[in-house]
Amino acid sequence: MNTLNKTILALVTASVMATSAFAASDESPTDRIQSARGSVEALAVTLENMGADVDANVNLNGAYSVDQKVSAYQTKHAELQAQFDELHAQSAE
Repeated sequence: MNTLNKTILALVTASVMATSAFAASDESPTDRIQSARGSVEALAVTLENMGADVDANVNLNGAYSVDQKVSAYQTKHAELQAQFDELHAQSAE
């Protein structure tokens, strides 16, 4: 249970950091992409630590603008978040 609490804390921290990074208007385009990528990577590590099989690859083919790239990472983050929610619900049973 202690490990699960640490995992949840790490996930919440990564999510808060990513959310604040997405909202920052003074971030450079490179910073926005790095923040989005970091959010996906942090959530993937959390899922792996929970024993999940994780595909953290983000397909950036056709994503030419910064917004398109950030959107691709946000979509992957949402997929991983759903996987986390499902695992968390199963472990709570």
